[in-house]
Amino acid sequence: MAAENRAVEPQIAAEPISAPAEAQRGRAGRFLAEARRYPLFPILLLLIVLVIPAIFADLIAPHDPKLGTLSTRLLPPAWMEGGDPQYILGTDRVGRDILSRIMHGARVSVIIAAVAIFIAGLLGTTLGIAAGYWGGWVDSLVMRLVDISLSIPIILLALVIVAATKPSITNVILVLVLLLWSRYARLVRGETLAVRVQDFISRARVSGASHRRIMLRHVFPNVFNSVIVLATLNVGFVIILEATLSFLAVGIPPPQPAWGLMVADGRVLIASAQGWWVSLFPGLAIMLVVLSMNLLGDWLRDRLDPKQRQV
Repeated sequence: MAAENRAVEPQIAAEPISAPAEAQRGRAGRFLAEARRYPLFPILLLLIVLVIPAIFADLIAPHDPKLGTLSTRLLPPAWMEGGDPQYILGTDRVGRDILSRIMHGARVSVIIAAVAIFIAGLLGTTLGIAAGYWGGWVDSLVMRLVDISLSIPIILLALVIVAATKPSITNVILVLVLLLWSRYARLVRGETLAVRVQDFISRARVSGASHRRIMLRHVFPNVFNSVIVLATLNVGFVIILEATLSFLAVGIPPPQPAWGLMVADGRVLIASAQGWWVSLFPGLAIMLVVLSMNLLGDWLRDRLDPKQRQV
């Protein structure tokens, strides 16, 4: 019997995946895994939504944040009964637009946080590197100053400064710098103590490098990542502290729009069950910004700190 001729089905050979494609797919997979662990995309989107109005508040704010009319006082949000589409988030007790004041208040918070963290970080990093590198009486002096700074109640310090002068953005920045620099100094000092005993520091000394060059070119790059992470985590803390000082009338002076002042303006209305939106929306803005910056700081810590990375 003749063997049956069996039809052979054509087989399509799988195309080999190139090495660059595999590497790109691996990087995309790791990025998506990190995005699922830390909601990076919502964080960045939220920060962009809040930072862009802070930068371009003069252009996109629908109303003047400092001017209002009594005829439009305490208007509810636009989607509620009695609301006006011109005032999306409603108005306060003197008819000022809540949305416009939140935008301009975001600008105040961003400026204060950026300036205070930059000055405090620069001062604390410089003193921390000096204390950790030189040791001896320099280390003792810096650390005693750090202990004094950490022991001063911040609210009491703000009250003393305001009693001596008057509420202003400059005084708020001064209070924040006096509070924050010690955190950077203590962190950087500990990092410097670990770096200065490394072999590359000894080789730099043997090669004739000056102490200034060693601190700037070898020590500072090794502590920079920790400083960036701490600065990111401090943004939320600074915003809460600035809002607290403004809430207690020792921060940003009225009628300058500030989130803490807006929450303080609406506390009486909350008790009377009228105008709850005056405090709610700036409070939500504070909560979202602080939450986003803390999550972003955690993500940066895992990305920049080799000891936190998973193998």
